[in-house]
Amino acid sequence: MTEATHSSSRWSLAIHGGAGAMSPEIMDEAMAADYRAALAQALDAGAAVLRAGGTAIDAVTAAVCALEDDAHFNAGRGAVFTYHETNELDAAIMDGRTRAAGSVCAVTRTRNPVRLARTVMEQGPHVFLAGSGAEEFARDHGMEEVDPAWFATDERRRQLHEFKARKDGWFDADLKFGTVGAVACDAQGNLAAATSTGGLTGKRWNRIGDSPVIGAGTYADNRACAVSCTGTGEVFIRVGVGHEIAARVRLAGESLAQATQAVLGEVGEMGGVGGIIAVDAQGNLTHAFNTKGLYRGFADHTGRADVAIFTGE
Repeated sequence: MTEATHSSSRWSLAIHGGAGAMSPEIMDEAMAADYRAALAQALDAGAAVLRAGGTAIDAVTAAVCALEDDAHFNAGRGAVFTYHETNELDAAIMDGRTRAAGSVCAVTRTRNPVRLARTVMEQGPHVFLAGSGAEEFARDHGMEEVDPAWFATDERRRQLHEFKARKDGWFDADLKFGTVGAVACDAQGNLAAATSTGGLTGKRWNRIGDSPVIGAGTYADNRACAVSCTGTGEVFIRVGVGHEIAARVRLAGESLAQATQAVLGEVGEMGGVGGIIAVDAQGNLTHAFNTKGLYRGFADHTGRADVAIFTGE
């Protein structure tokens, strides 16, 4: 757990790149260094916005776009494969100032799903678009489109074949290449959250997890906090993790750290695993996870710029 206190006039940012079975025993130093470098690049992309006096919504967009474009993470390029060897992408974004939100799911051609989610929020009449309709909206608004093969990588294809060979359930037991996300508090004290994912290796039937579900994997409200989650999506949806944390902060008077730990505890009691990053309207950053590792990074106005992977860092 990490928590730092700032006044509302100062900025702070947190990012994540998934929770799971990452540990020094199974991840060598070279691989860990690659992930740390990728996290640092995304963290800097978001921090540069805030450092220049930009908005929280611009910062989380920049950070998540960087993570989507990096094949290390399960979002955008490098997304995991469905059972039928395709890539289906989900994303959401929320502005804590107005509680405006945009979400997309089952996207297969839009290069940066988080940008599409933001365009839905800012230029569309709806909050949540899916599949071919989301792609049509993307084309109508001039979003960058790529061939679906752009998202695919050999390593993710190998993971799918390994998953199919096991035949032991619907979930990738390790969950070690999870969702990406960011939360921010800008210099004006406004909050934002964004989350993006390729979902679960081997997912079927257009399965959708918590990432694009407002109030579950993504939530932002200036009256409380901004939250982005990764993990067992079905449980995070049932708990309503993002909104639950915000409600405990706003209505029960709990600190951000207390609320985050309590809600993750509830997820664990229901058999879920994963991680959470959050920031409140005073710029307090916190995170929690009940797995061996969480790809994560934190930056703020003091010059802090930390990335970590394992428990205890």
